[in-house]
Amino acid sequence: MSKKHPIISVTGSSGAGTTTVKTTFDQIFRREGIRAVSIEGDAFHRHDRAAMKAEVARRTAAGDNTFSHFSLDANELDKLEGIFRIYGETGRGETRHYVHDDREAERLGAPPGTFTPWAPFEDGSDLLFYEGLHGAVKSDGIDIARHADLKIGVVPVINLEWIQKIHRDKASRGYSTEAVTDVILRRMHDYVHVITPQFTQTDINFQRVPVVDTSNPFIARWIPTADESLVVIRFRSPRGIDFAYLSQMIQGSWMTRANSIVIPGPKMDLAMQLILTPMVQRLVETSKKA
Repeated sequence: MSKKHPIISVTGSSGAGTTTVKTTFDQIFRREGIRAVSIEGDAFHRHDRAAMKAEVARRTAAGDNTFSHFSLDANELDKLEGIFRIYGETGRGETRHYVHDDREAERLGAPPGTFTPWAPFEDGSDLLFYEGLHGAVKSDGIDIARHADLKIGVVPVINLEWIQKIHRDKASRGYSTEAVTDVILRRMHDYVHVITPQFTQTDINFQRVPVVDTSNPFIARWIPTADESLVVIRFRSPRGIDFAYLSQMIQGSWMTRANSIVIPGPKMDLAMQLILTPMVQRLVETSKKA
């Protein structure tokens, strides 16, 4: 962790809603006049799309049915940790982009399924923002969590997460339900051993819980809406959190534990603005004094 060059990491698995959280942070950065450099977890995949497909096939033929983008060795996590460390020390670093589709290919100038070249961060940033799968990993000689000053977990209950992934991959990538199900099954080992342990390292978790029947996510016709959900917000350390203020500002909220508050689903953006804005302000103010 670095007072002079703070780092914020948002961690959640595919389909969890981390993109929505990034949008909220972007609003905070814009409103508060904060210059943030952003890096995406996809940029640190070890293989491009074609090489990953070949590696999955090779591992499957060898009897390994658990290799996926969730896996530690499918990603260059030593490089990610190194960038976190260097940014914390110097405010500098580099990143690249993984090109998902034709629209991104046109914008980024590289074919879908490939990476853009590594490029240095812009000078003069106030903080580094990460969003991806491995922002709080602490395992096998890798300790990314220790470098981040504010760690956010985005954690829908698992059936909701699956529904979101199935609908997203079918709509945006043309996959069948069966194909997405195969991906989910392949990822389960690392979901248990790599993804979920990170949420004990995070400072705040936002967990969306549907209040409609999601008992069979593989036949769900639509994703539960915000109105059909609650959000459990858990603070690793509740010290300094004004729960009375949050309960007053967020209508329909209530506390369930000394470190947890539950809010209506449509109030998630408001809650994030109220909770995260002062935290981001403190990080930047401290960095400018350091």
